[in-house]
Amino acid sequence: MTLHEPLGVAVAQFAPTPDVDANLATIRSFSIRAAERGASIVVFPEYSSYFVNPMDDSFARHAQSLDGPFVRSLEALASELGVHIVAGLVESTDDARRFANTAVAVGPEEQTVAVYRKQHLYDAFGQKESDWVKPGALDEPQTFEVGGLTFGLQTCYDLRFPEVTRRIVDAGADVVLVPAEWVRGPLKEHHWRTLLTARAIENTVYVAGADHPPSIGAGNSMVIDPSGVPLATLGTQSDVAVAFVSRAVLTETRAVNPSLQLRRYGIVAKPG
Repeated sequence: MTLHEPLGVAVAQFAPTPDVDANLATIRSFSIRAAERGASIVVFPEYSSYFVNPMDDSFARHAQSLDGPFVRSLEALASELGVHIVAGLVESTDDARRFANTAVAVGPEEQTVAVYRKQHLYDAFGQKESDWVKPGALDEPQTFEVGGLTFGLQTCYDLRFPEVTRRIVDAGADVVLVPAEWVRGPLKEHHWRTLLTARAIENTVYVAGADHPPSIGAGNSMVIDPSGVPLATLGTQSDVAVAFVSRAVLTETRAVNPSLQLRRYGIVAKPG
């Protein structure tokens, strides 16, 4: 693939609502803003299609398929703007009560290019996501290419499991995109920033995390380089931040810190 560097990656921070059309309107507005600022990829939060707090059975009722109107709208928008868009989808399953927490990536050819279903559900800090969500299968990571760089997906709570990111990097990812609804709480902003940074440093990759803003989310959406340096960040506001990623930076970082080559352990899925 032809190199087009540096490549703009945007994190778009907003608070999804139960109104799918309103969510799509925000996604459109922020995608246009990101494209105008030079972004080729725009990452939106987890649950971008539908969200209420606390979680309840309305999620399953509002779940859509991968060829439903929400994803079709994302595909049309990506085609119109000539960008890739990543967003969280409440996806329907064969279980009427539970849905899949899905991240979908669509491209400017008006097609879905990668899908990731959240593998580690948020049964922590007093929450029980598994009451409503089916965990994703441990399938081989789906990646996609833009401008000569390879992108992979994971979701929110997966950040606390470093093997998830390592497995995506083993599949060839140079940039890991993380839609999230990182719930606020004591030290949670610190956890979010630290884990995003750690995943970048230990894998010598770029990491881009897009969160909900307060009052429910922690905000602090950001793009981090392979040495752990924040390139673009947002605080608590709903907005778009753009950073530029480069193959040259990846190569230079990995020459200085060849940790991926020096490691002595692989990743094996846990049975059951």
